[in-house]
This record gives sequence, structure tokens and C-alpha cells, in this order.
Amino acid sequence: MSEIPIINGVQPPFMPIGGIELLRNDGVSTNEFVENKESKFQTILNKELHEVKFSKHALERMKSRNINLSESDVEKLENAVSKAEEKGSYESLVVLNDFALVVSVKNRTVITAVDSLSSQNIFTNIDSAIFI
Repeated sequence: MSEIPIINGVQPPFMPIGGIELLRNDGVSTNEFVENKESKFQTILNKELHEVKFSKHALERMKSRNINLSESDVEKLENAVSKAEEKGSYESLVVLNDFALVVSVKNRTVITAVDSLSSQNIFTNIDSAIFI
């Protein structure tokens, strides 16, 4: 069994995950290693909190109605939902290109999607509308 090295003046009772070499590379200290992990976690968390999700129902409607969103469209949608959230909206109708999306602002989730050819043209239980 190999001897466990001393890290920052302390000999831990175990070997760190990834080995001591990971901590020693480029002079990275234990504190810097932890800070890097926390900042990566925070970045991922922030992305998840601001990303718009699609319910199963919305995905089915989008597929059946041939509604496709580009990356640019998704970015516009996320910005619109953020603005609706700032204004205190709960359920919003977002009109984008030739279709409409009903979004739960609180959950940042698209609930359903309607194209311009759909016979459905009445939207209930919304408190705001956004035209992009």
C-alpha cells in the first residue's frame, strides 16, 4: 500500500478522488480546486434555472403540427419568458413566427403549441401575451 501524501500540511485518511496529481497539476491548491468545482456547478445551475423546458404535451403538439424551433427561436423564447417573469406573469401566450406557445412562466415550461392553421384560436388562463 502506498503512503498517502500530505496535502496543504494535512495527511488525509484517504486519497482524493482523481488522485493527488490532479491537485498538484499546475500548482492548483485544494481551495482553488473546490472553487473551480463550485463555479462550474453554479454555471450549470444558472443555465438550468433559465432554460425553457417543454412538456410532453407541448412536444407532441409541436411534432404533430410540424412546429420547429431554431436555436435563435429558443433564445428569443427564453428572453421573452424572463421578461414575463420580471413583470410578474404566471401563464403567458408567446407568439413567435407563425405559431403560438402557452408557457408556464413560473416553471419556465412550454405547456402547448398552436400553429396558425389550427382551428384553436381561443386561449384561456393566461395573464400576458408576448409578440416576438
